[in-house]
Amino acid sequence: MQFAAGTRFNQLFDVVLGAEVASRLGYRVGDRLTLEHGLEETGHAGHADRPFTVAGILAPTGTPVDRTLHIGLEAMQALHLDWQGGAQIPGGPNKPADLRKFDLRPTQVSAVLVGLKQRAAVLRMQRLLPARMAEPVSAVMPGAALDQLWRLTAGVESALRAVAALVLVVALAGLAAAVLTSLHERRREMAVLRALGASPGHIFMLMLCEGLGLCLAGSAAGGAIVQLAATGLAPALLARFGLVLEIAAPGPDEWLLLATIMGAGLAVSLLPGWRAYRLSLADGLSPKV
Repeated sequence: MQFAAGTRFNQLFDVVLGAEVASRLGYRVGDRLTLEHGLEETGHAGHADRPFTVAGILAPTGTPVDRTLHIGLEAMQALHLDWQGGAQIPGGPNKPADLRKFDLRPTQVSAVLVGLKQRAAVLRMQRLLPARMAEPVSAVMPGAALDQLWRLTAGVESALRAVAALVLVVALAGLAAAVLTSLHERRREMAVLRALGASPGHIFMLMLCEGLGLCLAGSAAGGAIVQLAATGLAPALLARFGLVLEIAAPGPDEWLLLATIMGAGLAVSLLPGWRAYRLSLADGLSPKV
């Protein structure tokens, strides 16, 4: 992990804070804090007699690590050295030097994060751990859990894609209406072009290029707005929700989508182009009212 300030804990009562914890609560390296835990219904267990010192602050990661604090296992043992049955026995030592005289080695842990260098070993490790451990344990793979989450949200993603497709259809219909309206207002212009020697094919290509240009300009404007919004909102989303917006050049999927939109825009422009092609010189010079 990367540190934004300070270092890892070295003393017994040192603590390392995640980026969001330090930002929201205003902690800096060297500040002191106390830990509490427990449920509201059963009461809180406070450890104000054994405060911690902030030794380091982690750099933002966009993961749940940003909302955590980290202490050593020996510190956890020292906190509860003189606690029995959920109550503290008065008169216990509080200084780190006095606490280190006791055996602070942990007798049990509730969870361990294991990192493997080979992906193929993940499934094998998941099978071996429950079989070889004396105590009942379970091995959970975060990647598999996230995959199940994405499957649950696949329906929402499909619905959003359908809405985007409907928006595209409406936009293409608006494009056709705009070009047709423009064509009706420019019948004299088309007639003048025909009179100056422009062939019907030239008029047809002119309308196609106009529709394609409008489609391209709209796509470019939309892409620019997305990039600007992502650039402006990325720090706020990372700090508040832990969401990472990657700002990168368009990939193959984006280029394929853009090509599809351009093709659809070109197809929609065929109707105005055909109508312009069919306009006669006499009709253009003498438009009907």
